[in-house]
Amino acid sequence: MKPLHTKIDDALNKISSPKRMEPKSWKIIGVVILAPFMTFMDSTIVNVSLSSINESLHSSLATTQWIITSYLLVLALMLPLNAWLVGRFGTKKLYLFCFSAFTLASLLCGLAQTMPQLIAARVLQGAAGGLLTPLMQLMMVRIAGKQMARVMGYAAAPILLAPLLGPPLAGVILKYAEWRWLFYINLPVGILAVILAAIIIPHDKGRLIKHPFDLPGFLMLTPGLFFILYGVEEYSYHYDALVLLLGFLLLGSFIWYALRKKDKALIDIQLFKISTFSIAAVTQFLSNGLMYAGQFLVPLYLISGAGLSTTEAGWTLGIMGIGMMCAYPCVGFLTDKFGCRAVSSTGAFVNFLGTIPFLWMAHSGYSTLLASAALFVRGVGQGGTGLPSLAAAYASIPKNKLAYATTSINIVQRLGGPIFTTVLAIVISLSLPSNNLLKSETFQIPFLVLNIFQICMIVSALQLPK
Repeated sequence: MKPLHTKIDDALNKISSPKRMEPKSWKIIGVVILAPFMTFMDSTIVNVSLSSINESLHSSLATTQWIITSYLLVLALMLPLNAWLVGRFGTKKLYLFCFSAFTLASLLCGLAQTMPQLIAARVLQGAAGGLLTPLMQLMMVRIAGKQMARVMGYAAAPILLAPLLGPPLAGVILKYAEWRWLFYINLPVGILAVILAAIIIPHDKGRLIKHPFDLPGFLMLTPGLFFILYGVEEYSYHYDALVLLLGFLLLGSFIWYALRKKDKALIDIQLFKISTFSIAAVTQFLSNGLMYAGQFLVPLYLISGAGLSTTEAGWTLGIMGIGMMCAYPCVGFLTDKFGCRAVSSTGAFVNFLGTIPFLWMAHSGYSTLLASAALFVRGVGQGGTGLPSLAAAYASIPKNKLAYATTSINIVQRLGGPIFTTVLAIVISLSLPSNNLLKSETFQIPFLVLNIFQICMIVSALQLPK
């Protein structure tokens, strides 16, 4: 059986491109990488600022968490629109529009005077950001050709640098300015990126191919998932199951509809009959969910439970980014040598080991040294978990199904974030004392739940193929 990197090379050799890329191509890549960097950075910055936003807008934690959840949910649900929009407007026009919309939404976030206004602006941010990453990937594939493996190394920079730079940057900003500047900082970057993209990125000449769009499926899946997330929250606090039942009804209708439409549906349900693909999809769902759940829970604990300032919390959280940077470059080599199951399950177990100390600290008291070590270990584990399972998913799919598989697994993966974040926000709210003040003991049950999710991740990764 060929190793993973050999399979990738074989596939890339079929793509026509020059042996060496022109300097103009590197300029285009430099511009399009700004999109995922900006969206990843925005996510990590906002997580550190939740406590400050919550106090400023006088909102409950259950409502505040929708700043993250709404963004992540829309981010996932915009993916199916990508091919359809590219076919009608082209990558350059769509990229310019989305980056402009993301920048405008950042301004609206900073200007928000109420929590509903801020959440609405975050929905607009998520809608624009959800299209930017697949647009970046598409443009890089067109440009790089046989050099794709090399170019993807540069594309990994946003994934590695955002968790490293985002939290410390948020801490420094919050030390000297109010939370609104966390969003205003996107404005100069966004304006510069739009100008550079307008000048450097070429137009789509002869590449506009119209794709069919599954509107009925979109109209069932999108509100269905939103109603389920909102309905779980409503039932937890008010025991009102009406919204939750409506969500499950819409989701069930979509599954029935997708089974009939097969590969013409928004998500090709037939793909999940392939055992390896379904296991890998579950692993991706858990991996993404745990990443965002941790980014939501740990900053809250450091600031509200351990009493750290936002600056101290930001620098502490940056250690996890260092752990990810240490692990990420080794993942491909280790996967080729030891297999998807070994690397992904080991990464999940290491992530689990890095989460246990927070459960102990929530009970016995905060330790700077222990928290720093735990975050580094969590970063190493997180960096080694997701990519092997993604490789296993694609290796299990026939070539003629790869396009459908990409959309399906990306939607499933991205749904982990909003679902896990909502669950943890509910658990924290139900754990609050009568005075509604967050303290260290409040985080014992949430960290226990996070560790249970980690165990589920280990079990799922152990089912991957060797």
